[in-house]
Amino acid sequence: MKYMLLIYQDELTLSEVDREECYKESTELAHQLKANGQFLSANPLQPTSLATSIRVRDGKQLITDGPFAETREQLGGYYLVDVTDLDEAIGIAARIPLARKGTIEIRPIIEIKGLPTV
Repeated sequence: MKYMLLIYQDELTLSEVDREECYKESTELAHQLKANGQFLSANPLQPTSLATSIRVRDGKQLITDGPFAETREQLGGYYLVDVTDLDEAIGIAARIPLARKGTIEIRPIIEIKGLPTV
């Protein structure tokens, strides 16, 4: 079963040194998951100041700068994993470095037949 592990944190709380250490630990975790056959994808996201949101209402596009909603924590990155069950996904989420400072949301993926593959 595939799960998206969404990493939320206050993007202003990490120093550059902390951010680089987090990237290092996250890369190590990704390699461990790949060795276990669980890794599908992972990436950090650029800051919300570079985000663009779009809404379509009555056939008209409304494009705004920034994230879709005001929150204390922002979506900062993700892991996409293929595991046996939710318990296994929880175990991986607990190992993500930013779980110690932010929140990891675990969401099962709906697999739609006919979508292109990478």
